[in-house]
Amino acid sequence: MTDLIVSDLVALDVDLGADPRSVITALAQRVEDAGRADAAGLAADALKREGQSATGLPGGIAIPHCRSAAVREASLAFARLSAPAHFGAPDGPAELVFLIAAPAEGDADHLALLSALARALVRSEFTAALRSATSADEIVALVDEAVAPALPAKTDAPDEPTEDAVESEDAATPVSLVAVTSCPTGIAHTYMAAESLERAAREAGVELHVEPQGSSGSKRLDPETVERADAVIFATDVGVKDKQRFVGKPVVESGVKRGIDDADGLIREALAAAADPDARTVAPVRGGTASTGSGGDEHASFGLKLRQWLLTGVSYMIPFVAAGGLLIALGFLLAGYEVAGDPATAILQDNSLTNLPDPFEHTLFGSPLMAYLGALLFLLGSWAFSFLVPALSGYIAYAMADRPGIAPGFVVGFLANQIGAGFLGGIAGGLLAGMVAGWFTRRSAPRWLAGLMPVVIIPLVTTLVVGLLMLLLIGRPIADASSALTDWLNGLSGGSALVLGAILGLMMAFDLGGPVNKAAYVFATTGLTADAIASGDATQLKIMAAVMIAGMTPPLALALSTALRPRLYTEEERENGKAAWLLGAAFISEGAIPFAAADPLRVIPSMMLGSAVAGAMAMGTGVTLAAPHGGVFVFFAVDHVLWFFVSIVAGTVVSAIAVTAAKQFGRREPVASSGAPAPANA
Repeated sequence: MTDLIVSDLVALDVDLGADPRSVITALAQRVEDAGRADAAGLAADALKREGQSATGLPGGIAIPHCRSAAVREASLAFARLSAPAHFGAPDGPAELVFLIAAPAEGDADHLALLSALARALVRSEFTAALRSATSADEIVALVDEAVAPALPAKTDAPDEPTEDAVESEDAATPVSLVAVTSCPTGIAHTYMAAESLERAAREAGVELHVEPQGSSGSKRLDPETVERADAVIFATDVGVKDKQRFVGKPVVESGVKRGIDDADGLIREALAAAADPDARTVAPVRGGTASTGSGGDEHASFGLKLRQWLLTGVSYMIPFVAAGGLLIALGFLLAGYEVAGDPATAILQDNSLTNLPDPFEHTLFGSPLMAYLGALLFLLGSWAFSFLVPALSGYIAYAMADRPGIAPGFVVGFLANQIGAGFLGGIAGGLLAGMVAGWFTRRSAPRWLAGLMPVVIIPLVTTLVVGLLMLLLIGRPIADASSALTDWLNGLSGGSALVLGAILGLMMAFDLGGPVNKAAYVFATTGLTADAIASGDATQLKIMAAVMIAGMTPPLALALSTALRPRLYTEEERENGKAAWLLGAAFISEGAIPFAAADPLRVIPSMMLGSAVAGAMAMGTGVTLAAPHGGVFVFFAVDHVLWFFVSIVAGTVVSAIAVTAAKQFGRREPVASSGAPAPANA
């Protein structure tokens, strides 16, 4: 038995509301009441994870989950809902909800228990027992029974060989498949996909061995099993670790959720690939560790690979931007803008409250202590920002060449900063470093030298070659181009600034978190340097403000439209609209994606219109923002805060009117919650 779940964490036949927020908040409170977590922190982290990808599953199940510093003891809270809640499953709302709460530094044993539960949830007999249980203690017993074997989770074929398998030893060798599953958090979807694939393989009479690469660690496939496999399935949302093991095998690839929802289809496709001599295979990546494999897929188009490389760099860069920008903004809140630069350094060196900006009328409460703390926060943020371009460059190279590319990429990114080439130089340097390091990883080396290649030879030679290229040939032209771009931006005023704001707004709303949206966001954040913030660089700070305001508009507009004309939307869309208020206010553009996916031709143009208005208004009225994220919650980093909110409201209203009008005319009648068509004149 385990202490993962106790009766106090179980709620049976309760109505916790129809939206994920209310259910997650109620379950988080149960975890806090049991003395295992802080409810507010747990709920916030679980909702943040929910915003990244819906956790509803077919069959009326939802598994909101997160790893959180607010969790003191790994816990599982369960609710059987009398009024099902919408967690984004394709077949409707969920009535069985498990909140999986893992500590930020959770131990492997508890994560293994969570993994076992995830596997159990795809077994119909387990979910049927949960639905028929009459007491909390019965639920606890069912869960304990599901996870008690404490796992080594069995991923091999059944213990007892079938007659067909025995006969096959003397006759033909049966088809053998291997699979890898993984998701970003590695807690639930990883193991549910593994269980679904195993079940589908058993039903198809196919031998399958799965390696779930989750947070509890992965039990590696036996090399002999991989060797005899006829095909491999990658049901993953993140890179496959040690992908090199599968080189040459016919491969079928998908996201991890398809491994849960359509395991039968993946098995069929893998069997077809195994029988097809022209099937796509796992491409080799020589000389590296191939933990991501992103640089080795020769079948992908160059455009797709380039996008993957750049987005990998951006994804690793954004935490530096967020941490640095918010720390700098908090420093200014406490100490005022006068603390930037030399005053902050002097305060740190003196380590006292004597060297304060004079006058320091903008210091919070006029307090020397606030000036001192503000100086420290400003310096921390500045140092965090100094890693922005090196991280961008380093992880672009990592995406192309794996670990041998990291060191050269970071060095070239730092070099780009030093010579004034900025983020353009960082991108160019990262691509060059990845290209050179990748070329070396694909070269064969003598056995005596192979061990030194990825950790010594490749980083050394790549750093030397690309560093000299940057210093002697391409660095200065890129620096000049970057300077010209900055001068052009600083020269924008009047109509030009309005046009730039409108263009940024259109980009932010075009794909709502996709590549175009990210391109506009990166354009803003890479200009949001510590020097730009400290000097009050109006153009760079205006761009950041325009991008954030334009990104907040789509979710807010859809929330407003669903509130004003609810009968134009399905019941599920109305529930999503309630959540979109908070998502929009927090600058999470993805809150509009469910609406855009359901009705793109009406929603996306309407959102682009309002975001263009918001971006243009923000640029035209001189709104500036010294923080890269946070929405209305970083108002203290905004200058012209009144126009900040006016721009948000204007864009929201324009988009809401546009999308409401578009849905009012020419759209099929939505189904009301009662099941009857809503009146056309509603």
